[in-house]
Amino acid sequence: MKLKTNDTVVIIAGKDKGKKGKIIRLLVAKNQIVVEKVNIRTRHMKKTASAAGEIVKYEAPISASNAQILDPKSGKPTRIAYKTIAGQKTRIAVRSGEPLTNEKGTK
Repeated sequence: MKLKTNDTVVIIAGKDKGKKGKIIRLLVAKNQIVVEKVNIRTRHMKKTASAAGEIVKYEAPISASNAQILDPKSGKPTRIAYKTIAGQKTRIAVRSGEPLTNEKGTK
């Protein structure tokens, strides 16, 4: 999977098409990602002896193929390529050729 945690992505397919958000979690075995404020689900929790009943909203996973990373130069969706720069394997935005770094600073 070429996407990493904290990458900013845009949803390109499905009911949330066009929404942008940051990747919260990766489910590599299922090829799914969890994006903040995208694919919101509602779960009604039954009351128990120790807790009151409540309605919980959470982000459900979506397929990684339904999201594309945003180009750092143009802000448009782009694919990801790999290139070796100074002996270091680096992710590159195909659209602009710019190296991709997420908010943690990793490439």
